[in-house]
Amino acid sequence: MSAPIAAPIATPSPAHTPAPSLPPGGLLVGIGADLVDIDRIRGVHERQGGRFLRRVFTDEELGYCLAIKHPHQHLAARFAAKEAVAKAFATGIGAELGWHSVSVYHGARHEPLVRLDAAGEALLRRAGATRVLLTLSHTDTAALAVAALVREVS
Repeated sequence: MSAPIAAPIATPSPAHTPAPSLPPGGLLVGIGADLVDIDRIRGVHERQGGRFLRRVFTDEELGYCLAIKHPHQHLAARFAAKEAVAKAFATGIGAELGWHSVSVYHGARHEPLVRLDAAGEALLRRAGATRVLLTLSHTDTAALAVAALVREVS
């Protein structure tokens, strides 16, 4: 008995496939990750209200998250992002990097991007990095963020 012949896999023509506009890579300088329980963020918000939100999140982040049907998933992802960036810098949140030092916003392809304040920019230069790459994900119960400090190479 002979083996069945597999049909060739159809691939789109390069002329019909738009090239994605991806950010340049670079040399990895630091990496951090954080996983947050969404109910934890919801609980702190319910207990402390706006005081918690204003202490941890920037106006930019609150404007985005609070306009969404399930804001706690997105708040938890941004909380995780701040922790992941702080871990990539090996500082934690504290004297060198505050909660508002890291703000997550969306780029043209709705990809998560990081905006650093002056303290964050100073840490970035001191680390020898030129940018922060970020990825976020969440389920109904947990939010994950991974941040990488990279130095662009030409």
